[in-house]
Amino acid sequence: MARPEKTAAVAEIAEDFRSSTAAVLTEYRGLSVSQLTELRRTLGEGARYAVVKNTLTKIAAGQAGVTGLDELFVGPTAVAFVSGDPVEAAKGLRDFAKANPALIVKGGFVEGKAMTAEEIRKLADLESREVLLAKLAGAMKGSLSGAVGLFAAPLSQVARLAEALREQRASEAGAAGAEAPAAEAPAAEAPAAEAVAAE
Repeated sequence: MARPEKTAAVAEIAEDFRSSTAAVLTEYRGLSVSQLTELRRTLGEGARYAVVKNTLTKIAAGQAGVTGLDELFVGPTAVAFVSGDPVEAAKGLRDFAKANPALIVKGGFVEGKAMTAEEIRKLADLESREVLLAKLAGAMKGSLSGAVGLFAAPLSQVARLAEALREQRASEAGAAGAEAPAAEAPAAEAPAAEAVAAE
């Protein structure tokens, strides 16, 4: 391979490392072309699976600031560059490897941190981002419903108390209004009585 082609290949791989949230290194020895095509489909749109040259990829990883992977660049290597959810990609690789034991996960990095093959397997056992967000939203909705009930109870009690006070004042005002005309009536008769006395 000519030098400019190698330089271009390193630059492309380095950009793949930089733009990916995760990269999983695998050994694909023994997999057919059709199996590799199936693996690419399994990983979905959020990942790109590329067969790479170890030397060029090691240089590219160094240029991208990815460390801790040097010992993984042995034997036939392919990298799953993940731009989507790393958990989904790890699940896809795990499930494919169960059906096709020739695929071996060597390790990788997730969000800048180097990970062993065992850590990648543990990542695959996690629930996806969407599931975790749905659970969080459900928990928050439950908490908010409880909070609404908690806040609504004192407000409804205040409203009932205000209504009771209004009714009490209305009834007191009604009772006072009924007593007032009776009290005023003798006062109204007083001038008439005085007029009779004057005659």
